[in-house]
Amino acid sequence: MSNTSNFRQAFREAKTQALIGPNVIAKALPYVGGGLVLTALGTYGGLGVIRSNPQLFFPTFIGAVIVELILFFVAQNVAEKGNKGLALPLLATYSLLSGYTLSGLVFVALGQKGVGIQGIGLAALSCGITFIAARQIGSNLSEQDGMALTKTINIGVIALVVVCFAQFGLAMFGVYTPNWLEIAISGLGVFLFVGASVVDFYILPRAYSDDQYLPVALSMYLTYINLFVFILRLLIAINGRD
Repeated sequence: MSNTSNFRQAFREAKTQALIGPNVIAKALPYVGGGLVLTALGTYGGLGVIRSNPQLFFPTFIGAVIVELILFFVAQNVAEKGNKGLALPLLATYSLLSGYTLSGLVFVALGQKGVGIQGIGLAALSCGITFIAARQIGSNLSEQDGMALTKTINIGVIALVVVCFAQFGLAMFGVYTPNWLEIAISGLGVFLFVGASVVDFYILPRAYSDDQYLPVALSMYLTYINLFVFILRLLIAINGRD
């Protein structure tokens, strides 16, 4: 779900590195876009399963989550080693699975009064605006500010991942987060992944060379897909208040 491991490795490598990949983000962007398109297709497929065969969705969702977690570490490792021929299909499969696991949240949003397709569009638009702003801010951070922000966001994302896994585990036993707490967690998630988008533009060109665009694409993909998820969660939580 998160790019925590990417943060840790990039932070370690960037501590003593100058800018080594000035064009790596530009090279990664087509793959980020392709991954997001595949995620949309996976979400569309998941929505189809929910509507046509809802009893099948939950077991396939659990299976997809498990495979997605495994595939993340495998794809990341392969991408880091520069095996592009194997990394690309792995990343494509990961993107499709991400979309499938996201379809449950999108289904809830579509049925939520005050959210619907407009809320989904707003979440996507917000990600685009964040990208534009983050590119300007992150590319111009000083070394001191950039490293401080990276460390802070890293710690925050780790804490958020722990909380989200706890939420997921409790939900499996029918224990759900109170709405006020869901708003707080979702708001924190939005804040952290907006910060992560800024960090990407600072840290990634210092941690990866221009030829290492696939791990950079994976890191950026995770940042924006998680930002989208937490914006959508926040909209659902706010509009679900009594």
